[in-house]
This record gives sequence, C-alpha cells and structure tokens, in this order.
Amino acid sequence: MSDTLVIIPTYNEKENIEAIIRATFDQEKVFEVLIVDDNSPDGTATIVENLQAEFPSQLHLEKRTGKNGLGTAYIHGFKWALERDYEYIIEMDADFSHNPNDLVRLYNACAVEGANVSVGSRYSVGVNVVNWPMHRVLLSYFASKYVRFITGIPVNDTTAGFVCWSRKVLQTIKLDKIRFVGYAFQIEMKYKAWKHGFSIKEVSVIFTDRTLGESKMSGGIVSEALFGVIKMRLKGLPK
Repeated sequence: MSDTLVIIPTYNEKENIEAIIRATFDQEKVFEVLIVDDNSPDGTATIVENLQAEFPSQLHLEKRTGKNGLGTAYIHGFKWALERDYEYIIEMDADFSHNPNDLVRLYNACAVEGANVSVGSRYSVGVNVVNWPMHRVLLSYFASKYVRFITGIPVNDTTAGFVCWSRKVLQTIKLDKIRFVGYAFQIEMKYKAWKHGFSIKEVSVIFTDRTLGESKMSGGIVSEALFGVIKMRLKGLPK
C-alpha cells in the first residue's frame, strides 16, 4: 500500500480518464488513485472499472448518484482516505491541466521538506498558464490576489486545485462544516489550514488547459469564489 492517495473527481471524462490514471502510475513514486465519479453518463466509471482488473491494489472507485459539485466530491474522497492509512492526500484534475509529473514534487514538499500543505501554484513565480484566453488568465490571477488581500492568507494561488494535504490537516479541519463547493471550496480549505497554523508551501507548476472534454467552469462557480470570500472573512468560519 502506498502512503499517498491521489483523488480525481470525474464527470464525463471518458476522453482523459485512462490516460491520466496510467500517467499517475508511471511516476517514480508509487501512488494510489481514487476516482470519485458523479454518475457520468458517458461511461467514465465503466472505463475505471475495467482498469481495476489491471491495477487491483492501486486503483479505487467511488460512484456517487448525482452531480453534486467538486467540493463535495473531494470531501467524499478525503473521508474515504482518512478511513484508511494514507499519510498524504493529493487533489488532481482528470483533464491534464495538472501534470502528473508534478505529483512527486508536491509529495516531496510535504514528506521531505516538512510542509503540512503543498500547492501546485500557477502564480508563485510569474504566471504559468498555457492555452487559456487572456480574460480567463486575468480573472484567475486577480481573483487570487483579491483573496489574499481580503483574507491575509500568504498564498499566491488560492484557487489552485492541485494540492497535497498531510493527513493531520484533514483530520483537524472539520470537513462537514465546509460551506463551499466550487472554486471557493479550494479557498476555504487553504484558509482553514492556515488559520489552524499549518504551513503551506507553494510549488511552481505550469497549468495547461484541457484539450479533450468540456470545461466545468461556470459563472456561478466564479461568483461563489468572489463573494464567498467576503463572507468568509467578515463572518469567520467554524474551524
């Protein structure tokens, strides 16, 4: 059994899912993968089930009955991981916007360098985004600047979804009290970790927009992040 679980939430990712799983298992470190599938009508879960015959001890699948949001998929995966003996839990997208070759770097930032949380950061060293239109780059970049200004959190890429959590962080954060489900979920998790005094290290990565499948970005997700952070800062959050 590996000490590290990579959680990949999916909804209609048949074009990417086999390739991302194989790329994860091709790394120099042994990782396990948990796919949390939200009842994808395109057969994503079936592809994963077929691959489980090839990777019976490394590949896991949790099938949910509805499409309930990215945040709830990760919470489901976090709880699954905490019920087992993983020391590190990594969030990663299925569409190769997060490069599996960076998994070891995120792991090492925690396991070797001692951080409690490591963030695959697009903005810690310049702006490292490929294939996004300029308006989306600017929205993401200034959203992170805005969050840092409002909350004071010392993280350049607060909306990043490529994150390694040490087990003790997820045990400390009350996962059932996480309020947000979209990009604001990523902000809330980092904010709570920081407020609890955990160390957060940014690891510079290059983010490449998906080439296959459809983006799950929506205006509602962005609005939740922009307005939710104000509520988070003014009202506070239960730890």
